[in-house]
Amino acid sequence: MTAQTQKLAVLFADISGSTALYEKLGDQKARLLIARCIFILKSALATHNGTMIKTIGDEILCTFPSAEQAMNAACEMQMAIKTDNRSTDNAMYVRIGFHYGDVICEDGDVYGDTVNVASRVAAITRASQILTTGAAVDALPLSVQDKVRKILRADIKGKQQQIDIHQVMWELEDMGSTRIGMSAYRKPPAEGIELILTYRNDPYTVSEKNKKLQLGRDDTCHIIVKNDFVSRQHAHIEFKAGNFILYDHSSNGSFIRSSDRAITCINHEDAILKDRGTISLGQPYTDSLLDLVEYSIKPAP
Repeated sequence: MTAQTQKLAVLFADISGSTALYEKLGDQKARLLIARCIFILKSALATHNGTMIKTIGDEILCTFPSAEQAMNAACEMQMAIKTDNRSTDNAMYVRIGFHYGDVICEDGDVYGDTVNVASRVAAITRASQILTTGAAVDALPLSVQDKVRKILRADIKGKQQQIDIHQVMWELEDMGSTRIGMSAYRKPPAEGIELILTYRNDPYTVSEKNKKLQLGRDDTCHIIVKNDFVSRQHAHIEFKAGNFILYDHSSNGSFIRSSDRAITCINHEDAILKDRGTISLGQPYTDSLLDLVEYSIKPAP
């Protein structure tokens, strides 16, 4: 068969801890549990137009026409495994990684850089997680991109540059997970709070009603900071899962000094804003800094 190149999402789903399972339960029982888990994973493909490529031991390789279909299938897989675990004494856990790009399709198999990257992403994923790449996130519709968040930049074997790794939030409990390169989401605080930001004596508010605010040098930003260290769309603050979160998108990073004088620097990462403090866009803290954004969290009126 002639090889064809297509744009596809490539997904690997791997059963976590299968070696220990064989040691704990014995070959026969472990094999049956793994076969049941593989069957559950495969069952999610039909709904999302997935194609089963092959099973590699305790791992499956499949493809989808779009990144969104791959993400939805991955979420369904995790939910199905979680539901099945409620009826067994031997819970199973799966880690899923996917990537989107050009794939060489030949004789019922898939090859190429996209496949290799997807495999590497799955390899760095923890049990019950779904990780994906920046390329896959860029291919998602804007309406579902709030389900993913960047957690780190990773070295991928064969790649000269690091790539962005994103986590898919497939259930509410995911909002409490912690990974290298990201701040942990905590349990939502009490309702009825707002974040007050002040820049050059002008106040700005982020709250349940006004959930997002942009900071940067561009005139379209809500808080405009005309400074050469500041990127055009430098950062944004969002009210999400009961927290006020600063997301940095800049070249020079964002610096946060909290009320206890501790300073946090983030660059293409995010951090939760707590209590009160100040934000410096693009410049480390010095005594002579002028363009500081003050913030404080208060009960809403």
